[in-house]
Amino acid sequence: MAFKAPEDLNERHILMTKQKESNGHGPAGAAYEGTWPGIDSRFRLIIVASLRSKQLVQGSKPRIEVDKARRRHTSIALEEVKRGLVAFTNGKPTPNDKISKAQGPA
Repeated sequence: MAFKAPEDLNERHILMTKQKESNGHGPAGAAYEGTWPGIDSRFRLIIVASLRSKQLVQGSKPRIEVDKARRRHTSIALEEVKRGLVAFTNGKPTPNDKISKAQGPA
């Protein structure tokens, strides 16, 4: 079966949109901004979820109800982040943060 090229620009746009949604790079992707509280990029999602997953591996109790036989630590961590149950900072200093300068030799 040979590949059939789209006839017009509109059909190409529709095909590209469907491809983006199906491969996770479009609005249907896991880290779509606006669907995860406080997550502003997919990279932050990965970092926050991986740190939470490590906590679960080390014995922290899940913040959601889980079936231990069916759920893995990574899935639990992602679900907790999605529900907004994992507190984190984005690394930007706030006005309340105290910045201490290194002491020089006396």
